[in-house]
Amino acid sequence: MQTVSLVTLKTSRLVLALVASGVIGGAGASFVQTHMAHAATRTEVATSASPVLNAGPANAPLAAPMTSLITAPDFSQITARYGAAVVNISVTGSAKRGANAANEDDEETAEAAPGQRADPRGDPFGNDPFFEFFRRFQQGQNGQNGQAMPGQRGQRSPQAGNVPTHGQGSGFIVSADGIILTNAHVVRDAKEVIVKLTDRREFRAKVLGSDPKTDVAVLKIAATDLPTVVIGNDRDLRVGEWVLAIGSPYGFENSVTAGVVSAKGRSLPNDNFVPFIQTDVAVNPGNSGGPLFNARGEVIGINSQIYSRSGGYQGLSFAIPMNVAIRIKDQIVATGSAQHAKLGVQIQSVDQTLADSFKLDKPQGALIASVQKGSPGEQAGLLPGDIVAQVNGQPVIAANDLSNLIGMQAPGQKVTLQVWREGRMQTLQATLGNANEKVAKADAGAAESGKGKLGLALRPLEPQERRQVGGAVAAGGGLVIEDATGPAANAGVQAGDVLISINGTAVKNVEQVRALVAGSAKSVALLIQRGEDKIFIPVRLG
Repeated sequence: MQTVSLVTLKTSRLVLALVASGVIGGAGASFVQTHMAHAATRTEVATSASPVLNAGPANAPLAAPMTSLITAPDFSQITARYGAAVVNISVTGSAKRGANAANEDDEETAEAAPGQRADPRGDPFGNDPFFEFFRRFQQGQNGQNGQAMPGQRGQRSPQAGNVPTHGQGSGFIVSADGIILTNAHVVRDAKEVIVKLTDRREFRAKVLGSDPKTDVAVLKIAATDLPTVVIGNDRDLRVGEWVLAIGSPYGFENSVTAGVVSAKGRSLPNDNFVPFIQTDVAVNPGNSGGPLFNARGEVIGINSQIYSRSGGYQGLSFAIPMNVAIRIKDQIVATGSAQHAKLGVQIQSVDQTLADSFKLDKPQGALIASVQKGSPGEQAGLLPGDIVAQVNGQPVIAANDLSNLIGMQAPGQKVTLQVWREGRMQTLQATLGNANEKVAKADAGAAESGKGKLGLALRPLEPQERRQVGGAVAAGGGLVIEDATGPAANAGVQAGDVLISINGTAVKNVEQVRALVAGSAKSVALLIQRGEDKIFIPVRLG
């Protein structure tokens, strides 16, 4: 008998997730906290010899193994057949240090470029997305400005300048002419990307495009007749089904680990475009971007993130479903970028109390808290207090379901919404907008100056929002942060936060923010309200 301690996510009570990109996506935020769940026990069972799988064509999925309740499938044939299609990815970039590097104690620090972690010890895993996810978790928990964890950021350096940074990840070949899938975080801000095959050949890769909202990137190498994986349908995946990962954890290339599917459709903080596959497969820094196979040898996910208190594997691993990844890949190959739809509403989940208030049979659906003026949601006739129950016939159980369903649609596409209003169901039609255009326009005009860019997209509080947040922003002040990019995002500011003041001056409109940023030299101190908490976040201007 073995006892296992679990870590769970918990969001603040009435945090509104903004749907400026998709429904929440990059423009939504939750204040992440952690707590320890009750100890769970698990009984280990012995496995017996697995049946031998029938051999087949190299480009065909393997036959489903015949297994009993206590028998694990034989993954050796999957590894032998498709392991050569899994690649190691090495990334080289540069980092600023010295006078331009931020440090809590005003000491000089070697700071990596966005998405990377400089480490003077030469740690090649510092920019791995797993560390990035853990860093975001720490910010949400402590409300602090990206506290460094051991090995994540550089130590003090006596000289200013640029220093090289290195990172590693994994990927897999989906086309014999050199198309490779990996995570967007793996190659973000990379100056050089090297792909190493299992036969030891190395190729310089071109990044065809990446989509931060789904964390999918597409690479291309100049090679032909390459081994490829078989793409599966993640909709057929079942909870409890065996899966395995192949990647390069800590640089150990083509390492194989196995486990089971723990859950489907998981939503993670700031990743509301993706209904993640949760597994207990052991993945670690370096596994990022590698494939997740089912027992038939089909790739059904891209290993992307872990949830951990230590930065290493603790039994909670998350993969991007392949149906999402292939849709993004096809857009990037065709146009060089990916597009996402938006509805333009703020939503929250329905608990039992709200369900009773709205006379719902079950606490499910996405409650519309506010509707942006001129948005597709307003044009469709959505009102605050509406509860979206279905999108194109697909049920909306929690608020994040609406995020996923809208965010993965194409801009301009029409959707049918089933909405609970005043005790009865109504049908509305909405023509979705382009989430990318909204973020670009808001960021371009929100908080820029000739001296620096803050990286915030802002809007005034709606009357209902003002009543909800109350306190210091109740008297006409405060601005909702629709999107955070650049310096603000790096400092830990999140979409959905409420900006109260800059350098001690209460803010009431975007023009005032622009003036305050213009009058600042190198950094500004933002007072942020996140849920029921207020925190100061220092931001070094870009």
